[in-house]
Amino acid sequence: MPGQAIGIQMQFGYPGTFARNGDCLIINRPVKGSDTEGPKFGDPVVLNSDNTFSKFGATGTAASFAGVAVREVKQTTDYLGSVGQYLPSQPCDVIERGNVSVVCNVGTPTAGGAVYIRITANESIPAGVVGGFEAAADGANTVQITNAKWATGLKDSNNVTELAILNRINP
Repeated sequence: MPGQAIGIQMQFGYPGTFARNGDCLIINRPVKGSDTEGPKFGDPVVLNSDNTFSKFGATGTAASFAGVAVREVKQTTDYLGSVGQYLPSQPCDVIERGNVSVVCNVGTPTAGGAVYIRITANESIPAGVVGGFEAAADGANTVQITNAKWATGLKDSNNVTELAILNRINP
């Protein structure tokens, strides 16, 4: 009796889920209280000078990249809006080194390929989200994260792929 399989490829999990946990370094700091929005699971974050995290945005740089917000332990404290993200002033778990599932909005990742984060919207690239990961450079509209590489050349139907953060930039 021949075996059968449904589907062609497995999904790569949920954004913010760490993978290959033998080399994961995860740290917890609060989200900056004055932020209007906290990072969602799988979002890149920056380390602020006051020892808080913020969602990576238009002012983010490669040097301020702290890691990716992970869903390590998250208990809902606000049942109306915190599902899948951290709110301002809440403790936030961030992976600083290791592999993590993220959404790649633009381009096709290649194993060992360059990782970019969009800092400016570009109307000609509608899938580009400010603060989102991309596998293709877009001039001054993206910043390359030099301590991160794509772990595989695969992306699932939800645009989830695996990102490898090679070493820590910020303490």
